[in-house]
Amino acid sequence: MRAHLSDLISTALSRLPGDGQPAPGHLERTRQKSHGDFASNVALLLAKRLGRPPRELATELVAQLPDSPWVARVEIAGPGFINFHLVPAAYQALVPQILHEGRDFGRGRQGGRRILLEFVSANPTGPLHVGHGRGAAYGDAVARILRAAGYAVSCEYYVNDAGRQMDILAISVWMRYLDLCGEQVTLPAKGYRGDYIWDIAAGLHREFGNALQRDSDSVTGSLPADEEQQLDTLIQRARELLGPEYQTVHAAGMEVLVDDIRRDLKEFGVEFDRWFSERSLADSGEVARAAGLLRDNGYLYEKDGAWWFRSTDFGDEKDRVVVRENGQTTYFASDIAYHLDKLERGFDELIDIWGADHHGYIKRVQASLEAMGRDSAAFTVLLVQFAVLYRGREKVSMSTRGGDFVSLRELRQEVGNDAARFFYVLRKCEQHMDFDLDLAKSRSNDNPVYYIQYAHARICSVFRQHAEQSGDPGDLAAADYALLVEPHEMDLLNRLSRFPEVLESAASNREPHQIAYWLQELATDLHTYYNAHQFLVADPRLRAARLGLVEATRRMLASGLELLGVSAPETM
Repeated sequence: MRAHLSDLISTALSRLPGDGQPAPGHLERTRQKSHGDFASNVALLLAKRLGRPPRELATELVAQLPDSPWVARVEIAGPGFINFHLVPAAYQALVPQILHEGRDFGRGRQGGRRILLEFVSANPTGPLHVGHGRGAAYGDAVARILRAAGYAVSCEYYVNDAGRQMDILAISVWMRYLDLCGEQVTLPAKGYRGDYIWDIAAGLHREFGNALQRDSDSVTGSLPADEEQQLDTLIQRARELLGPEYQTVHAAGMEVLVDDIRRDLKEFGVEFDRWFSERSLADSGEVARAAGLLRDNGYLYEKDGAWWFRSTDFGDEKDRVVVRENGQTTYFASDIAYHLDKLERGFDELIDIWGADHHGYIKRVQASLEAMGRDSAAFTVLLVQFAVLYRGREKVSMSTRGGDFVSLRELRQEVGNDAARFFYVLRKCEQHMDFDLDLAKSRSNDNPVYYIQYAHARICSVFRQHAEQSGDPGDLAAADYALLVEPHEMDLLNRLSRFPEVLESAASNREPHQIAYWLQELATDLHTYYNAHQFLVADPRLRAARLGLVEATRRMLASGLELLGVSAPETM
């Protein structure tokens, strides 16, 4: 509908004298029915460029509009707004179109740009918790919406399988293993805790027996008082005492937890095209190559034995260490190489979805791309606030090291995938979110996902009832939809017509909540229509038209829910 009117305006503009350039104006739905269905401010935006009074320009533009069977009349309002009033048939024609196109209705309007979407990427140091769940649900919904809009999207999980956090995980597992061997050791305060650490250690003990056992005094004797120094000392001792077998302990924790994360996400309906290993960047020489590019371009310098990146040259608040004084590269060095690798794979746009606590990291990654001669405009970061879970009025802790957290798996088991995914995307990603556990579990109209799914199930019930009474409804696409004239019917048709615009906006702004809100409004229109009118009326022509309308509504409810990774049940 909107595209058709835009074409009419473009044709009218081409018929006007002037520079022939396309208008920068836009076409919007009106807020009041008395103002028509759509309004354009194109005349106001063009007036200055063409040196014409806007209302005069609007009058001439309207005179040049091609005839359209969907337009009842066009009016000029205020200083030069152009209001379009559509005929009912413009909306009634949507039903056979939706029945014909199904889930493809309103989709695929973009140009197929290649986008690499990286999200979740939680350190494999413990199970995913409910905070990670929001990033997973949001990222997967964004991917689905972008694909529906016509983009070519690849999803990637960056596995942080190198660095200090993985070493801390390794010593946490090893010390629990030593406990199982009968050694008296105390896990440092900043080590990883929780039953999952014991489980990994027990698996290690079953496989290797006491072969990895070392004397407790050699492991924990005379540790520094500082908690961070304790960890560094234990890591160094584990490497020395275990030798090559240290990698066995290191891999045991990492592999178990990556497999657990992969399985958890798959069960949540989130799958990735690639799981990218951080370690592979160092092993393949990509980290060294990226650092070499920075050095060759004059953006690395040595200070106090470390190598620093001049990120302040690109607006960062301070320069960043790339190689430490001990020769080890930093996490940031891996990130530089990783984003260079992404661009070199030929993607038009990189979208990273990070936790809001990584806000300060954006500028330094942008700076590194610019320093290597790449276009940082191709790099976008979407920040997601962690969801906060409440049980009643009590806030639940999310500490991963402490082991006192609610896992995503526990949340899914309690409220179900559908409620979890829908609630996660009900707010803009940057907005704070309190997850209402009691509401998510309720089977009431106050629960938005239940309310929408019930609308879908209600329509399915209508068709089951029709099948029992009259059999197959036949070819609904051939029904006479001019019979749909009731206000509730027109409201429902109007809501259906908005889907292509909502999808386009949700894709452009990376905002799945726009789909969620549209679904809620569509469900409200359906429930209102259901409560006000009979569908299985005696008149076969009206019955077919109403069945076609609710079937089109059912398909769009299912299509919208699919974009959010939520099911559309036929019974409830």
